[in-house]
Amino acid sequence: MKFGAHCSTAGGYWRALERGASINCEVVQIFVKNNMQWMGRLPFEAEIGEFVHAKKQYKFAKVFGHTGYLINLAADPSPNRDKSIQSLIQEIQIADLLGIPFLVMHPGAHLGAGEPHGFQQAVKGLNEVFAATSDAKVRIALENTAGQGSCFGNRIEHLAHIFDNVDNPKRLGLCIDTCHLFAAGYDIRTAKGWDNAIKEIDSLIGRRQILAFHLNDSKTDLGSRVDRHAHIGQGKIGRTAFKHIVNDARFKSTPGCLETPKSKDLHEDVQNLEMLRTLTCVVGETRKYSRRQSKQNPSLSKQ
Repeated sequence: MKFGAHCSTAGGYWRALERGASINCEVVQIFVKNNMQWMGRLPFEAEIGEFVHAKKQYKFAKVFGHTGYLINLAADPSPNRDKSIQSLIQEIQIADLLGIPFLVMHPGAHLGAGEPHGFQQAVKGLNEVFAATSDAKVRIALENTAGQGSCFGNRIEHLAHIFDNVDNPKRLGLCIDTCHLFAAGYDIRTAKGWDNAIKEIDSLIGRRQILAFHLNDSKTDLGSRVDRHAHIGQGKIGRTAFKHIVNDARFKSTPGCLETPKSKDLHEDVQNLEMLRTLTCVVGETRKYSRRQSKQNPSLSKQ
């Protein structure tokens, strides 16, 4: 996998890429607007230029986005559902201007109306959004969920239902979150359990639809249906499990992005990335990487 983290765009879109480069990310995930507001504004031409220049300068394997947390296409007709559709349309427009290939999105919450109704509403919403953004190349990567509350997407068949019923499935993809997968009841702590989960995805949707992974440990137990991210190796999934996850040859070029808790100096991201790379490297290569990292970022060696 190509490792990275979600990075803040505070100070400008390009700042997220600068932050990612400072901690040796190979991939970066961003919010394309304030994640807790319905609407933002389209980026100015100068902002787009700065972002494009930074992407070329830092040579990331992939830069992608995550939609705002207010968006819920699965709700019944309501002002908030209308806002969700308009918000997603705008985010796709922003992503298209920035050259971002896909946006990760939670499939939604039925809010008590039941899963079948939630599926139907989500499909209708995606159809409306895709029709309104037919000129855009941006895809929506549906993220599996822990199944907390009335959120669906905790079972692979939920995501498959959306793929099977949306008018334009080519505009869809998947983002698989390890914490969510585990909390939903998929025991990925063993290589066999991980392989079984991937085989289910492959049979129902196709593993080539996986555009990215969120690499998060889980603070809660298997099947808890509670979404709480933990640092790699410090949760219920455990360090050993991430060894077979990140070494899965089927996903050697797929983004693996951290969404673990972090402070302003990003030292937690540094430590988690080092842990992931240690799991994929022989000892000698890990030491070489660590020395190179210290030379490139002297401040990180002091953290």
